[in-house]
Amino acid sequence: MKNIIVLGSTGSIGTSTLDVVARLGAPYRILALSANRNTELFLKQVHQFKPRFAAVLDPASYEILKPQMPKGTQLLPPEMESLTFLASLPSAHLVVNGLVGAVGFQPLVAAIKAGKTIALANKEPMVMAGQTVMQECQRWNATIIPVDSEPSAIFQCMEGTDAHSYHRTHESISRVFLTASGGPFARRKNALSTVTPAEALNHPRWKMGKKITIDSATLMNKGFEAIEIMNLFHLSQEKVQIVIHPQSLIHSAVEYVDGAILAEMSEPDMRIPIQYAVTYPKRMPSPVQPLNLFQAQKLEFFEPDFERFPCLELALAAQAKGGIFPAVLSAADEVAVEAFLKEQIKFTDIPKLIYSVLKQTLSRPGRVTLHQAAEADAWGREQARVHLAEKKYKKVVL
Repeated sequence: MKNIIVLGSTGSIGTSTLDVVARLGAPYRILALSANRNTELFLKQVHQFKPRFAAVLDPASYEILKPQMPKGTQLLPPEMESLTFLASLPSAHLVVNGLVGAVGFQPLVAAIKAGKTIALANKEPMVMAGQTVMQECQRWNATIIPVDSEPSAIFQCMEGTDAHSYHRTHESISRVFLTASGGPFARRKNALSTVTPAEALNHPRWKMGKKITIDSATLMNKGFEAIEIMNLFHLSQEKVQIVIHPQSLIHSAVEYVDGAILAEMSEPDMRIPIQYAVTYPKRMPSPVQPLNLFQAQKLEFFEPDFERFPCLELALAAQAKGGIFPAVLSAADEVAVEAFLKEQIKFTDIPKLIYSVLKQTLSRPGRVTLHQAAEADAWGREQARVHLAEKKYKKVVL
C-alpha cells in the first residue's frame, strides 16, 4: 500500500491528483486530504476516498464540515499545525503539496524533516529559500519530485544521470530550456494596461488556479520556475534559457555538453507529471490521450519579451541578488496578484508594486535560513500592502 497525503485537494493540482489515484486504484490510497474553504467539493472528496484524516484552514468551513465527516475520518482543527501534522504522518509514503503561495512553506519543511518523498507543485517555498530547502532534504534524507510540467520534464530528462545529486553541479549539462506558453497575451498587440482579470484568467493551454494563471499571464510564474529549477537541480542562471513555446507540447528540454538535447513531449495535461510523481520510479498507463505528432503541425519557439513582461526580469534579478530578495519577490507578488483580481490595480501595476517593495529591500547575499525566509515573506507582504494603500508604485528600471 502506498499512502498519499494531498495538501490542497480542491485546487487544480489536488483534483487532478485524486483523479490519477482513483484511476490507478490499489495499491495507491489517500491517507489524508486538506483544503481551505471549498466545503462542497471537499466533502465529496472525503466521502469518495474516506481518508483517515482531513483538514480545512477556514474556521467557518470547519464548523460546516465537522458534523458531516464520514465514520473513520478525523477532521483536524483549522490551523497551520494541522497541515504540518499531515505532512509528517509516519504512515505517509508520499506528500503531494498542491498548496498555493507561501502557505505551503511550513508543511513542506515538516515533510522534509520527516524524511518524506514530496511531490511538489507549490513552487513558492523553492523561491523563498530553495537552496536551504535542498540542503535540508539532504540532511533529512527527503526527496522532492517536481510536479509542475516544466520542472517535471527537466527531472525526467535528467533521469539516468546524476539528477538526484541535488548538492552537485551537473557538469554534463550545458543548458536547460525552460519552456513557457507565453500566456494569453504572448501575441497581443495592444497595450496591456487595459487587461481585465477575466482576460488574464483565460489561459490558452492550461486550466489552473487563479494565482498561478495570473502569474502565467505576467510570466512571473516562469520566473518562479526558473528560480525553482536553479535550486532544485543546482544550476547557475547562465545555464537556464527561457523559451516561449505557444503550443505547450515540449514541456522543457535539457542540452548536454555533447550537443544532444533531450525533451519531454506530451499533451498539456497535468495528470501526466502528477502520475509520474505518484508512481515514481514506475511508469503506468495514463488516461491522457497520447500526443499525435501528425496533428501537431508545427512547433514555435521565441525569446521572451522582457520589456512587455517585466515580472520575468524581476524574478531573475531577485535570484541574482540572492539573500531574502526571492522571498520578498514571492510575497509582494501574492499581494499584487490579489489586488489585481480585486480590480484595485491595473495588470501593468503588478510589476510596479513588486519592484517598489524590492527597491527598499536590504539583504546580504548568501543562503538564507528557513526562519529568515519566513520573516522576509511576512515583511514583503506588509510592505506591499503599505505601497498598495498609498498607491506608491515605481516604474520598473533594471
